[in-house]
Amino acid sequence: MAEHKKVKIYTLSTCGYCKATKRLLDSLNVKYDFTDVDLLEGEERANVMDEVRRLNPRCSFPTILIGGRVIVGFREEELRDALGA
Repeated sequence: MAEHKKVKIYTLSTCGYCKATKRLLDSLNVKYDFTDVDLLEGEERANVMDEVRRLNPRCSFPTILIGGRVIVGFREEELRDALGA
């Protein structure tokens, strides 16, 4: 499976597409790190938003990083392809 690819997702705690992305990754048994950006405060939030903006200038969520590939939004087929699932 995709165990060798590092998966990081930037999400909002209230976002349905973000929750759907997490459910998909869970169903595929993919390990991932996530950050609920809306739950951060101050400098930490500003730093994370800078990172999101670098990956996705529109700053929309979820912003997903799989290996070196950036996927924006819940795009199941693209996610499966990036993961080799």
